[in-house]
Amino acid sequence: MANRRTTEDFTPLEVKVEGDNLARAISQLKRKMASEGVFKELKRRRFFEKPSERRKRKSREAARRRRKAMRARVRER
Repeated sequence: MANRRTTEDFTPLEVKVEGDNLARAISQLKRKMASEGVFKELKRRRFFEKPSERRKRKSREAARRRRKAMRARVRER
């Protein structure tokens, strides 16, 4: 499995807390986690995914990325 990620592949999420503005720091952290796909990954790992389901999901995700890339190319013209 060449696609496996190791702990060295992950960069830590870092948020600076300025003053006593902890609420803003927490919302920044949530935004970063959402953009990194942490919440989606947690939801996905909550239950066992059969290998056939994994292949179907990966295929759907790849198709979605291809459609998104095509839309971006059409807009460039």
